Amino acid sequence: MMKPRYAVIDLTTGQVTNYPISEEMVAMYLGGKALAARILYDELKPGTDPLSPDNILIINTGPMNGTGAPSSSRFNLSTRNVLTGGIASSNCGGTFGVKMRKAGYDGVIIKGKAAQPSYIEIIDGEIAIRDASHLWGLNTEETQHRFDNRYGMLVIGPAGENLVKYACAVSGERVAGRCGVGAVMGSKNLKALVAYGTQEIPVHDRQGFKRYIKEWVDFLRSHQSTGQDLGLYGTSGFLNKCNASGILPTHNFKEGSWDKADMLSGQHLAENYLTRNSGCISCPIRCERRVMVEGKEVKGPEFETVGLLGSNIENSDLGLINLWNYHIDLLGMDTISLGGTLAFAMELQEKGIKDFGLKFGETGNIMDAIYKIAYREGDWGELADGTKTLSERYGGKDFAIHSKGLELASYDPRKAVGMGLGYATSNRGACHLNGGYTAILEAIGAVPVDPITTKGKPELTVFLQNTLEAVSTAGFCLFTAMTMISGFAFKLKPSGKIVGLMGGCMLSARFLLRGIWNKLPGAMPFNSKYFLPHVEAVNLVTGLKMTSGNFLQIGERCYNLERLFNMREGLTGKDDDLPARLTGIPSDPQNPDTVVKVKEMLPLYYRTRGWDKEGVPTEEKLKQLGLTR
Repeated sequence: MMKPRYAVIDLTTGQVTNYPISEEMVAMYLGGKALAARILYDELKPGTDPLSPDNILIINTGPMNGTGAPSSSRFNLSTRNVLTGGIASSNCGGTFGVKMRKAGYDGVIIKGKAAQPSYIEIIDGEIAIRDASHLWGLNTEETQHRFDNRYGMLVIGPAGENLVKYACAVSGERVAGRCGVGAVMGSKNLKALVAYGTQEIPVHDRQGFKRYIKEWVDFLRSHQSTGQDLGLYGTSGFLNKCNASGILPTHNFKEGSWDKADMLSGQHLAENYLTRNSGCISCPIRCERRVMVEGKEVKGPEFETVGLLGSNIENSDLGLINLWNYHIDLLGMDTISLGGTLAFAMELQEKGIKDFGLKFGETGNIMDAIYKIAYREGDWGELADGTKTLSERYGGKDFAIHSKGLELASYDPRKAVGMGLGYATSNRGACHLNGGYTAILEAIGAVPVDPITTKGKPELTVFLQNTLEAVSTAGFCLFTAMTMISGFAFKLKPSGKIVGLMGGCMLSARFLLRGIWNKLPGAMPFNSKYFLPHVEAVNLVTGLKMTSGNFLQIGERCYNLERLFNMREGLTGKDDDLPARLTGIPSDPQNPDTVVKVKEMLPLYYRTRGWDKEGVPTEEKLKQLGLTR
């Protein structure tokens, strides 16, 4: 097994040193966000200000990155979270991760602060820190155009330079959006990283891997979700289903559906704006939308962007969202946090608390606001601090839609309560993916489970959180896990008895899922292309002999380690919560159960995880996972 190669880059001193990664660390953490969490926990001093030179930024890959496996271009950024103070992990599908591996490095650990604007150059195994004064002030597109187009690039825009708390980093047109990683780069005077090399990415069994990947790609292409729906309509193809299910955020999450939602749908985008679909390196799913904006073909908006800059601020003009999305990427900001913050500001105005000049349904000044936020200019510059800070400054905490400081993604959880539990317990804040994405089962998938019952939701949430952690750690896109729902289910009548029975069986599986985590890896001593095809692919690349049980335990280990990091930084079980609008005000006035009963679900969630009543991992659980405080 080839051990990954990591470098420590000290921007203050200019020194570059190797960081040893043992075979034991690879076996326990694999790579990506799990290995980054281990390094961050070990190397970062508790209480470090996220925007101080003492913060650490880790940019790393998983073992599958660049191997040609389906949807395996994803790379990770981990640091201390600017918005929550806990852990940050942000994932990106751009070219930088693949190019960094080909340049000879699997990860870099960045410390300190450069004395002047700088960029990091990784070329054929050599790392250098270069002057970026000529790049400072440029947007993300202009910055990337200044480099050789053979390079993999990761850059920030003006929002990162101005320390917008939800600034992102951009690779090509793909975005590491959440948690303020762009602000961390800006705080270090780090404008960009570029990488290029010709080194071969190691594969343990190349012929066996090649055969397996062909079978897996064929499977993905034959599946209704990954082979049809996502390719036809992209992620915004979820929008009409979310609206029909009552989970489409509208008017700052006041309601869960909107009568103009169809104008924002993936179907409407395909019919009126789509030039073609595309995707990340080695991805057969091709969910990326391409649209025309200002005379050029660019990446179109994802579902999260459409929901939060559409129905949530009562804007039905998809053409405007295409335009805003492009400019937000140029400036380098997270569209999710930005959209949530704009909606909160609009409700502050509506309630007479604070008038930022932003109103629901009025779009004429949104572009101006976007630029003012990125440059922190005037009153709109305050919005650069995010929803939580604004609510502490002006009030409105009951309708400040965030958890731990991170704004919610585009799913109202009151009719998908497992998603609500996931938002509340997600280590990086209100993230649908880190939260387990149970909305796929509760509202928008082929096998809907009862969306408002609390039965089974703690167990399903734990299972999906751990599963998605493992998939991400290996370097895969999470959409590759959607085939766990059988393609057969998509061919059935949605309201039919068989689908209803399948949904009921998923909830009944809670009794199995409740105890399985204390029996891993022995409880799953097998691998299956139809369950988690990722495992066998990892084995063929690395030479490891993992089972599905080993793989899921890596996800569980990562989740627990991130929890320990958050506890060390002051986040406790009391922070596993949502705003009063979502926990106390039904989205359906006729049904009092359409609220997220977080307090009701947490005790069983904690027990399923092997945590105590306060949400603290027990010594027994940590010992089982090979972790220490």
